[in-house]
Amino acid sequence: MNLINSPSVIIHLNARDNVGVASSPVPQGIPIDAAGTPALENIDAGHKVALVGIEKGAAIFKYGQLIGLAARDIAPGEHVHTHNLEMIEVDSSLDHFTPHARTATTDQTRTFQGFEREDKSVGTRNYIGILSTVNCSATVARAAAEELNQSGELTRMGFDGVVPITHGSGCAMNTESEGFAFLERVVAGYAQHPNFAFVLMIGLGCETNQVKTLVQKKGLENASRLAYFNIQDAGGTRTSIKTACDQIMHLAEAHKGAQRTAVPLEHLVVALQCGGSDGYSGITANPALGHAADLIVAHGGSVILAETPEIYGAENLLIERSIDQGVAQKLLDRIDWWKHYTEINGAELNNNPSPGNKAGGLSTILEKSLGAVAKGGTSSLNDVLLYAEKRTQRGFNFMDSPGYDPVSVTGQIASGSNVVCFTTGRGSVSGFKPAPCLKLATNTTMYEKMQEDMDINCGVIVDGTDSVERVGERIFERIIAIASGEPSASESLGYGNNEFVPWMVGAVT
Repeated sequence: MNLINSPSVIIHLNARDNVGVASSPVPQGIPIDAAGTPALENIDAGHKVALVGIEKGAAIFKYGQLIGLAARDIAPGEHVHTHNLEMIEVDSSLDHFTPHARTATTDQTRTFQGFEREDKSVGTRNYIGILSTVNCSATVARAAAEELNQSGELTRMGFDGVVPITHGSGCAMNTESEGFAFLERVVAGYAQHPNFAFVLMIGLGCETNQVKTLVQKKGLENASRLAYFNIQDAGGTRTSIKTACDQIMHLAEAHKGAQRTAVPLEHLVVALQCGGSDGYSGITANPALGHAADLIVAHGGSVILAETPEIYGAENLLIERSIDQGVAQKLLDRIDWWKHYTEINGAELNNNPSPGNKAGGLSTILEKSLGAVAKGGTSSLNDVLLYAEKRTQRGFNFMDSPGYDPVSVTGQIASGSNVVCFTTGRGSVSGFKPAPCLKLATNTTMYEKMQEDMDINCGVIVDGTDSVERVGERIFERIIAIASGEPSASESLGYGNNEFVPWMVGAVT
């Protein structure tokens, strides 16, 4: 285990690197190395500084990996950021591909306390879901959920509450489009999610995303934990709210009494996510979460990494871990899709990082991607999923999604994730019902400022008081505790009712 111990405030992450990272603000004139080289300007915490002279056009390395080229000559001690660092085009191929051995389960003794469902899936929560298939039924869904939650009867029956899953789509869509396929997969995934004891789906009746068609198409007719109806058939708003409440109470009688039981970690599926990243994300929280992800896989569980635009430039690291060429090709196919998608929409795949990311010290998508990929640990890549596609392979999976966190996590939960781990450097406050969400702070300053929203401070790694491995082990244990029923910070604050955001792609007519 290596702690970050440096004689200065500049962290040198890899022997190959020609830039270092400021562990705290560095005023102009302060030495950045043992030789006394002064900082030529003020360097903010999390930002990069040149350790040596770098000529225009020369490669700049961080984490031992290429993050861009010098846009001009850069002197030792100079701030390295968007003003003097430029992106390069990345082109991966499978010309010399070698399959990676599948990571084996090495320990099957650990368990968590989960809810076993009739279909053999396991939930980490015992919510009831009211799922609108179209925006037109969202008001009824929310009104019914509010009425049921206010009564308190379902809580007394042992349920965690009623969650209205509503959205702004479901009609005026081409049923043959990718966007419609995304929506169908998301709705079907939530309808079968093990964190719901059961789900009531509500449609309007005349929309594109028809309830009965979706149920038949996704093979949900015989689902014992699913009921549905249309508002137009029920007779209007007030009648539909009453119908929904009556059906929920009837179904609750049939499903009450569920108890947590000890189940193997093979039933744990963790979504790996980051948002509001900063210059420390790839140094602290992301690699610590990656270590926890490796522990989950070693114990027979599964993890799902996502956000395709935020692995761009680092996809070679995932290709090298693919168990076969088919999996590797799936990943390249998604990258190619994104290149085409951004081009036809007048954008570029490398338009990341966001303004907040840049303020935190990230300069190019290559730099951000290298840090983001660290969340996935080192286990073999066993499958690449389409957005919201159901996970079938245990171990480490990648799911295609945008970099927008609510959209990405919505897809990961639809794919089967029953816990979410979210690293953040700038500070995130979202939650993602029905899955509990752990927030992992990348730096101590933000953790102390937003402590009520954070579950674990990974900033101790850059502070030099703890290691990536030990923090990763702490994350692993906290995941098990929260999966077993302990509330996460975002749950204790009531977050999670507003972050269901299916990916909208294509024309709305």
